[in-house]
Amino acid sequence: MLDNLKRYHIVLASNSPRRKELLAGLDLDFEVRAIPGIDESYPASIVPAEIPLYIARAKADAYKRAMREDELLITADTIVWNEGEVLGKPKDRKEAFEMLRALSGHTHQVITGVCVFSVDKEVAFSTESEVRFACLDDEEIAYYLDKYRPYDKAGAYGIQEWIGYIGVESIRGSFYNVMGLPIQRLYRELKRF
Repeated sequence: MLDNLKRYHIVLASNSPRRKELLAGLDLDFEVRAIPGIDESYPASIVPAEIPLYIARAKADAYKRAMREDELLITADTIVWNEGEVLGKPKDRKEAFEMLRALSGHTHQVITGVCVFSVDKEVAFSTESEVRFACLDDEEIAYYLDKYRPYDKAGAYGIQEWIGYIGVESIRGSFYNVMGLPIQRLYRELKRF
């Protein structure tokens, strides 16, 4: 599979252990490379559904300067869109608590933007999934935050963790997108690359 990629050294440009786990599931050889301090800000005028793709492209631009001819890099960014608000990674426990309380009993969207590129080609796309949360009480939220410390996750939760087991009533779209990488769509794009 993916014989078209044999000429490339594949690089996952991300610190996310979930993205690493998901990409490894495609049975590809790849390395993880992360540049610290990439600016993840975006213009206030941008449509929310385009934010993750904008940031994934900004991350790609940061890597392009140092990439080799034989490399294929993958960048990604994920946001949670809830009730007209972007929920990124929480700064602290208080903000994480507020995010989970806002998600409780509501349906939100998880949007991931992905950029796949070499020195002479680029493919970029985004994927959206809809997640319905049950009503969570403060004790459940506190337990999750204390035990799992999800401060590196958009929306302050990992669907593959305890909160996903007890909180997610339904999902429409890619489960793996909610984890942070729409791996099935990425596979299709890599096949065509």
